[in-house]
Amino acid sequence: MSCEEDGPSEQGPNSVGPCTSSSSETDAKSGDVITVTIGATVPTGFEHTAAEEVKEKIGVEARISKDRGRIYFPITTDKLFQVHLLRSVDNLFVVVEEYDHYQFKQSKEETLMELQQLASKLPWTNALEVWKLNGTLKKKKGHRKGGSTTKVKPSRNTADVAAADTEQQLHQVVSAAESHLEADSAADAEPCEQDSQEAAPEARVIKFRVTCNRAGDKHSFSSNEAARDFGGAVQEFFQWKADMTKFDIEVLLNIHNEEMVIGIALTEESLHRRNISHFGPTTLRSTLCYGMLRLCKPQASDVILDPMCGTGAIPLEGAIEFSSSFYIAGDNNDMAVNRTVNNICHIQKRRADKGRISGLPIDTVQWDLCSLPIRTSSVDIIITDMPFGKRMGSKKKNWDLYPLCLREMARVCRPGSGKAVLLTQDKKCFAKAISRMGGLWRKLHTVWVNVGGLHAGVYLLKRTGAVFGGCCGNLRL
Repeated sequence: MSCEEDGPSEQGPNSVGPCTSSSSETDAKSGDVITVTIGATVPTGFEHTAAEEVKEKIGVEARISKDRGRIYFPITTDKLFQVHLLRSVDNLFVVVEEYDHYQFKQSKEETLMELQQLASKLPWTNALEVWKLNGTLKKKKGHRKGGSTTKVKPSRNTADVAAADTEQQLHQVVSAAESHLEADSAADAEPCEQDSQEAAPEARVIKFRVTCNRAGDKHSFSSNEAARDFGGAVQEFFQWKADMTKFDIEVLLNIHNEEMVIGIALTEESLHRRNISHFGPTTLRSTLCYGMLRLCKPQASDVILDPMCGTGAIPLEGAIEFSSSFYIAGDNNDMAVNRTVNNICHIQKRRADKGRISGLPIDTVQWDLCSLPIRTSSVDIIITDMPFGKRMGSKKKNWDLYPLCLREMARVCRPGSGKAVLLTQDKKCFAKAISRMGGLWRKLHTVWVNVGGLHAGVYLLKRTGAVFGGCCGNLRL
């Protein structure tokens, strides 16, 4: 079984007794509308932004987890398709059961035994119904990312057979779960399982894996051990086959101090990959780009500039989601500009293939960042990912680059109303550069985020009414 284990995190209160809150209301047969809890991983620091989007687009209140980077919200199965339209979430899962204060045993052996026993007591039926419905919504085209990457264009007959086989497979999973959960005892469950197998002797065995994400320093067990023992119990209960790469179902075991959530994954790969086909060395996740864009609240007819666009991730996300504004993407590197152009063409072709208007409100330019070919005070919003000095550039070069680019940004940005949203990990250099801008910029808000394991800041700046070109504004550093 696979695992993702974080370092020690802050401990919650020492409470006792497992207080459970079920992910679903009442068990339902296939086709019934049921209410379940959906969990979503989001860019760390933008949890409130994701909660706002859920409220705005789905109309329900989202709860922010104590474990940073996760939110939870209720939804009925007839609205399940809406969760895949959210722009701020990376991965989605349906909650099987959640425990706010799970009392883990002091002994590793006792804890692992308890996890094994828990597998057969969980209310799996509704979560598997949602997984089944989700599979039909996605129209899955094969195995997950970890499996074979060989692509063969299927014929119409092959596709029909595959679709029918997938539907049969989904139905088999839910039927098997219902058979297990409706049994009064293990002895009663066995004949139910045999009957199910006799009814569909040719059905393919379901493959699964368990992924454990654990944070906390007071656990007596490791993520690998939890995934291994809990996964073994799930395998014994459902008679599924474990497979780490070509799996049909991914069971999630999320543990953060005393909080434990069991879920079933609804996404095969992160939704943040939705826009980019030509990646660069520092391509931003589309979900993080969306959070940055919401931070500056684009309005109709705004001119939005990304002077260091890289692969164009930020302006592309803006052009798709906030299409009433106009975006200018530029970079001094010709390879970066070519990647941006290719990514724009990729999105336009995808939209055209779907019968939608392919045009995007975006243009691409190659330029010198410190001497932009843009009229003074003509840009409403500047939003960009500044070089961290790690993979691109260097910390030493940033001491010269940051003051020059901030000054040029101040020149083209509208005084009094203009804004800038800037991402950087070089916090010390950025703070020093801002302090030497002669009052051209005022810092309004900072969101701390995790970018590839680096602690970075998203800074929301306001362009003050100070006139560019005065003695302070002309200061060269």
